[in-house]
Amino acid sequence: MIKKHPHAHLLSIISLVLLAFLTHNTMFSRSVAQTPKWMAPKEADDLKNPLVANSHILAAGKALYTANCGPCHGDKGRGDGPAAAGLNPKPADHTSAFVQNESDGSLFWKITEGRTPMPSYKKTFTDEQRWEIVTYIRSLAKPGKKK
Repeated sequence: MIKKHPHAHLLSIISLVLLAFLTHNTMFSRSVAQTPKWMAPKEADDLKNPLVANSHILAAGKALYTANCGPCHGDKGRGDGPAAAGLNPKPADHTSAFVQNESDGSLFWKITEGRTPMPSYKKTFTDEQRWEIVTYIRSLAKPGKKK
């Protein structure tokens, strides 16, 4: 007859709990911390912003951005709006070098197409309005981060 260690049952339970914890922790950290960057297709880089930044364009872009993008991206574009906490993936920080180094066409494409949880604005805004938002996003650049 095989003799079992007096605490074999307890050790088995502890091992299973530890394995479950480590598996859950690893999967959770990958899904949140390692969300891949959202990349527009290369063709989007060919889209050129037809608008020249001026006070009228920036004001129009800011109004659209504040009402439609601000709840998730925040009023200053840092990805910290009131709705951001419940979103996965997290909203982009529009002041970041990553976003500011994207082409205008890439930003326009993302606004147009959207992806979960960000809606598509293809049918909501005209092309001009989406370019106004792109122009406004450019104004959010941190000093030294502008394209």
